[in-house]
Amino acid sequence: MTPPPDQCPAHARSPLAGVVDLFGSENEKDPMGLYERLRTEHGPVAPVRLGDDVPAWLLLGYRENLEVARTPSRFSRDSRYWSAWAEGRIPDDSPLLPVVGWQPMCTFADGDEHERLRAALTDSMNRVDRRGIRRHITRFTHQLVNDFCAEGQAELVTGFAQRLPMLVLTQLLGMPDEYGPRLVEATRDLMKGSDTALRSDSYVTDTLRQLVERKRAQPGEDLASWLLSHPSELTEEEVVQHLRLVLLTGNETTTNLMANTLRMVLTDPRFRASLAGGHMTLPDAIEHVLWNEPPLTVIPGRWATGDTELGGRQIKAGDMLLLGLAAGNVDPAIRPDIGAPMYGNRSHLSFSGGPHECPGQDIGRAIADTAIDTLLLRLPDLRLDVPEAELNWVASWISRHLVALPVAFMPRRAETDPVDTSGMLLAPKPRPTRRAPADEALPAGEAATADTAAPPARVPWWTSLWRWLRG
Repeated sequence: MTPPPDQCPAHARSPLAGVVDLFGSENEKDPMGLYERLRTEHGPVAPVRLGDDVPAWLLLGYRENLEVARTPSRFSRDSRYWSAWAEGRIPDDSPLLPVVGWQPMCTFADGDEHERLRAALTDSMNRVDRRGIRRHITRFTHQLVNDFCAEGQAELVTGFAQRLPMLVLTQLLGMPDEYGPRLVEATRDLMKGSDTALRSDSYVTDTLRQLVERKRAQPGEDLASWLLSHPSELTEEEVVQHLRLVLLTGNETTTNLMANTLRMVLTDPRFRASLAGGHMTLPDAIEHVLWNEPPLTVIPGRWATGDTELGGRQIKAGDMLLLGLAAGNVDPAIRPDIGAPMYGNRSHLSFSGGPHECPGQDIGRAIADTAIDTLLLRLPDLRLDVPEAELNWVASWISRHLVALPVAFMPRRAETDPVDTSGMLLAPKPRPTRRAPADEALPAGEAATADTAAPPARVPWWTSLWRWLRG
């Protein structure tokens, strides 16, 4: 049979044929292995595709990631530069749009507009009292532990790591606790780009619009009310989209960070011994986890404002670039010895960098640090209940998270909540006179929230004795 001519439209070979699909099975099974293969074949910048016909460049090098993150004049965050979208090659029902479609918020703006929108978000988040929020995290942690402590076993991903961040975030936004479970499902669904991503996005957005309407009529001491009253004069739609940003990024990243840190504590005896012996603090340990297992493996996206060169590749105007955070963190150019400890070193890419560095990263650190510390105090004999080899992960194009973390411990009685959080979560505090630039280097070993940790409560000796007798 004579093969069809190359010019035949029905049989034309796709220009993306043979290009790795980040929605494909190889990425789902082993994203880190895929990144290393791409690094070997293509160097620090590799061509990839998202689905059948959406091309992109994946940044694998540490320096290339920073270069793109820090130069918005060449690589804009505004997805309206995206040539594939401008040319009508992205359908309106694409599952990519909830994540990369332009929206009126700071993550899709540059220059003065970015400064206006980001100032509203960062100023409002800086009004959160960090001591108060730690007490609130502690209270929620005790409640969750009380749910399973009498059983002597638990599953810490769905029963703890996925529940706690949204409980805190709904309080931060001024929402009732009962919104949490459905929002957890919806935010994860839309971020992984599933077939139901658009439906989940509509649910999240509609819920937040209702919240903003209520807070416009009855403001309170919460993030939604503060955004509405900020001098930047955000529109209601801008407020909705920034609340959506906090929910999406805050929940996914903090859940993954907690699960990854707990897995490390439970499976690496040296890691846990260093914590127990005081040789390493939990905030230092979290930075080590952020180097090796960032909560988001990929951040979309940046768009080239003109033809340019990056990592030996010719990038065309309107091309989409994906920040490869996980790949950049293990770039041999900056980590020749991948086994070397990175405790306390904050120069990783896990929260991006430059003007769009994650504004809520310290709240995420505080949730993970406080929750895990409280959990280990309540259940000091916590141990993995299955062989480590049986742990499974699921990966999407932008993240990789643990499916389950079964644990066992000696059964204990539920404890009365020792923390009074009335009026403590969102009490305004004096604003700092200076905020470090987003991409300013932080000294290695600096604790994430050392200046905000609540002093430990004094435990009576008879309580300590009773706990010791119970094991």
